[in-house]
Amino acid sequence: MEDKGKNMDLRRMLVTGSTGFLGSRIVREYGKCFQVSGPGHSEMDLCDEASVKAYVDRVRPEVVIHCGAVSDTGWCQEHPEESRRINVDGTGYLARACAKIGAKLIFCSSDQIYFGSRGMEAHREDEAVSPAGEYGRQKLEAEKRCMELCPDSVCLRLCWMYDRERLSEREHGNFLTAFLEALSKKREMVYPVYDYRGITDVNLVVEKLCQTFSLPGGVYNFGSENEYNTYETVRRLLEGLGYSTEKLKKNETAFAGNPRNIRIHMGKAEKFGIEFPKTLEQLLSANERLL
Repeated sequence: MEDKGKNMDLRRMLVTGSTGFLGSRIVREYGKCFQVSGPGHSEMDLCDEASVKAYVDRVRPEVVIHCGAVSDTGWCQEHPEESRRINVDGTGYLARACAKIGAKLIFCSSDQIYFGSRGMEAHREDEAVSPAGEYGRQKLEAEKRCMELCPDSVCLRLCWMYDRERLSEREHGNFLTAFLEALSKKREMVYPVYDYRGITDVNLVVEKLCQTFSLPGGVYNFGSENEYNTYETVRRLLEGLGYSTEKLKKNETAFAGNPRNIRIHMGKAEKFGIEFPKTLEQLLSANERLL
């Protein structure tokens, strides 16, 4: 990845949300080949356009990876005005600042934009969407601001991400850490049968980010496809790893009235050589690392 960065002659990178789950891993990896700035709130306040503009003007990054967001979907639902100031307005401020200096903006969007869409097919970027949740609505509006204010922006609709490693004590659990903990303690596992979504190794997301720096401006799904519901994914994972499924139980209540399908189709990104293994394939191929 270092050679790719040098070939593109990108020397300065700005990462918002640099202490978060994704941002901290980006800083760790890309700090090997870029001059990475990861400002805290006191250095660059996403709710203050003057603060954003001043920081970007001073650092003058060639690429900006915007991970900073209020990502707690429940909190966004309960506090739409406060979360919107960061998720939508802050993204707009950053897009305008990037356009002014000619920086490449990589905006970390979400597959939650597809929550509320009908049908059981994997979703494509050009389909009409009407997000059911506040977080998805905010991410969709933020994408629109990026494209309006900085047309060269790349908006990545990311999936549910996992990692076995925790980079800080503040980091919450994720799909993989919860699965492994239940497995080691022989606890009951309960997963929904009416929930369909991609589950992606965050390390692959970080690794493949460098391929997005040269993408044409637009919206791209970015992560692992998954043909199974969450319960079936875990059942097949357990069997593939050689474990009993006795402790695995079905949650047949969640989304029962209207199954949630936020699976992504990766065809658009694949045309540019960006490919991810499918969810189950990646989990099983890493079985030595998991156990």
